[in-house]
Amino acid sequence: MKIAYAFRRCALFPYNGGGLPSDLDNRLHFLKKTKEIGFDGIELPSMSLPETEIDDLRKQIEDSGLTCAAVRGGGGAAYPLTALKNKQNMKNAVDFASKIGAKIVNSTVTTPPKDPNGKGTYRGEPVSQGSSRHAGTLDYERTADAISEVAIIAADKDVSISIEIHQNSIVDNSWSALHLLELIDASNVGINPDLGNIYWTYDIPEETCEDAIVALAQHVNYWHCKSLYRVHIPDLEKAIYVQVPLPDGEIDYRFAISALYNVDFDGYLAIEGVRDGDQFHQDGRSVAYVKSVIKDLKG
Repeated sequence: MKIAYAFRRCALFPYNGGGLPSDLDNRLHFLKKTKEIGFDGIELPSMSLPETEIDDLRKQIEDSGLTCAAVRGGGGAAYPLTALKNKQNMKNAVDFASKIGAKIVNSTVTTPPKDPNGKGTYRGEPVSQGSSRHAGTLDYERTADAISEVAIIAADKDVSISIEIHQNSIVDNSWSALHLLELIDASNVGINPDLGNIYWTYDIPEETCEDAIVALAQHVNYWHCKSLYRVHIPDLEKAIYVQVPLPDGEIDYRFAISALYNVDFDGYLAIEGVRDGDQFHQDGRSVAYVKSVIKDLKG
């Protein structure tokens, strides 16, 4: 099991943004620090760059002792207005992944909210727009057809697709992930069982993280990990979720990592980085925790 950095911010004075710095010195500093705190690889968003710039970026990553573990890009196909664009985004992500040296494209199948002013546009409420609860057979069939088409292209480039369990998505729990995977039936398509997304979709989680990871373990080909504190306000039918380092939250990652270890998962466990505060301190604690759990499992 390798550990990747699915960073969600990059704050190195004077740069403060969500993506890698364009300034070479800051970029190299960020990559070096990522390696220093214990990561083996890094997750990147799909980017439209000239091939020479992709080659340069790949060399910078590899010279820092890292690999590009995954590229994220894509989207849902259940909503016709955005389906074609999202499918093309996934194809673009596959192309970028093959050039940057990543073997995984991580994609959600989220759809835009039908009522942007209504409940369930975000998370932590009793409803979730675009969810599996409201999905029909056609939603799954359209999504499966789109991913199956891209999977054929990806296979030719030695790239696999990981479908991320995500709120506002027809894949937001274990049963819906398994249902879609069965419809796709492609050897290079698997599941990213993001337990944090299952936990914070509703004000009251609809399944336990333990049940979800056991059900999905043998189908995992990439894995986002984040942990949370849940503050439930029943009178408002609302839950507020606070992200914390992996050892400090309410998701039992010792159990979850053990479930993946039990099926000999040898892919990337990707720590989804904190969005506030000192990322290297907090995400470094998450790396150290994961390594300690793996060490215990190895005996």
